[in-house]
Amino acid sequence: MKTRLSAVAAALLALLVAVLAFGQPAHAAAGFSVANGRLYDANGTEFVMRGVNHAHTWYPQQTSSFADVKALGANTVRVVLSSGDRWTRNTNADVANVISTCKGNRLICVLEVHDTTGYGEQSGAITLDRAVDYWLSLADVLAGQERFVIVNIGNEPYGNQNYASWATDNANAIKRLRAGGLTHTIMVDAPNWGQDWSFTMRDNAASVFAADPARNTVFSIHMYGVFDTAAEISDYLGRFRSAGLPIVVGEFGFNHSDGDPDEDTILAYSQANGIGWLGWSWSGNGGGVEYLDLATSFNPANLTTWGQRLFNGVNGIRQTAREASVFSSLPPTTPPPTTPPPTTPPPTTPPPAGGCTATYTVTGQWQGGFQGEVRVTAGSAAITGWTTRWTFANGQSVSQTWSATVTSSGATVTARNVDYNGRLAAGASTTFGFIGGWTGSNARPEVSCTPS
Repeated sequence: MKTRLSAVAAALLALLVAVLAFGQPAHAAAGFSVANGRLYDANGTEFVMRGVNHAHTWYPQQTSSFADVKALGANTVRVVLSSGDRWTRNTNADVANVISTCKGNRLICVLEVHDTTGYGEQSGAITLDRAVDYWLSLADVLAGQERFVIVNIGNEPYGNQNYASWATDNANAIKRLRAGGLTHTIMVDAPNWGQDWSFTMRDNAASVFAADPARNTVFSIHMYGVFDTAAEISDYLGRFRSAGLPIVVGEFGFNHSDGDPDEDTILAYSQANGIGWLGWSWSGNGGGVEYLDLATSFNPANLTTWGQRLFNGVNGIRQTAREASVFSSLPPTTPPPTTPPPTTPPPTTPPPAGGCTATYTVTGQWQGGFQGEVRVTAGSAAITGWTTRWTFANGQSVSQTWSATVTSSGATVTARNVDYNGRLAAGASTTFGFIGGWTGSNARPEVSCTPS
């Protein structure tokens, strides 16, 4: 009993020291920082992750997935990488391209090494120390990307055995990364295949946070079958919130072979408490968990039941995601069309007062499908609503939309504003987007705009 009380007292003391230590905002090198248990971007604006995991290391050719995930509203993507110990190494050039693609699609990039998964139980899994070697080998690629990249040291770094050294190993890994010059926000995964049923991360997070000289570490819990009740979810996440420790749900699903997670509570509690989350996973799952795909065969126009829930359901990505404010200083990155757009000279007279114009852009295209965007701009006077129309000439169709109410009649498409983007000041603009299908060709139609 005396030993137990001493251990509890020591843990409380460590927690108090850590809380005092990170009560003040951390100062990353012009990047993300942590203060009072919350994550802030380089502008000092709180950032709450709303996104998905993408298995890039196994599907490196699926680079269009970043644009597809962004088009569905996500603000973050957690990217699976390999150090080369268990799978083919993601090279410096490849990781640089991943970061560039994330930035081009205005997504925050959480990079993780997957080779650590299940260490101590899974054959071939590597140590966190080995994962740090990989990150340090990427130092030249990561340098200067602190505003856009979070480094997740290792995925699920311990299984259900031999996880007692979790706190010490993570503390040492963080110190090595800092000594090696990495100033990024660091993300730390829980043991027990990420689910922390032993509460090892929960009870030692304060000491790991205090071991970071930059006080810039975020903790990640993976919620599958262990978290199948509202009480378990709210208790676990609530303890981090109460302690002022930053926590995100780095992976979760709506179902799993080890039980049925309560995804509704995960989403609702996270939204109410400003906690970030990243659903597993975009596409390409195998080994009996194919049901965790959010999109079938990487097709954003064919979301699964799980995908519809995560992107379009209550407290899902569409409703709750907010783009990181650091992208407001970057120009839009719309790919140029395959053929030059027609050059129309500016009108000699301004558009009529209260009028509006609309421009149509194909922002991404793949075999049989494409992503489009329409920009609506008010004329020389404010408008209170708008309606746009166009007619497809090549049999295209619209299958999914956002930020507008869209109907189709044959080849003619009509899009009307929704509640939050109908009122436009003179000269102001708004956009809406859609996913479409095409065969043969995908010519750009002319779009009309009528104020309403």
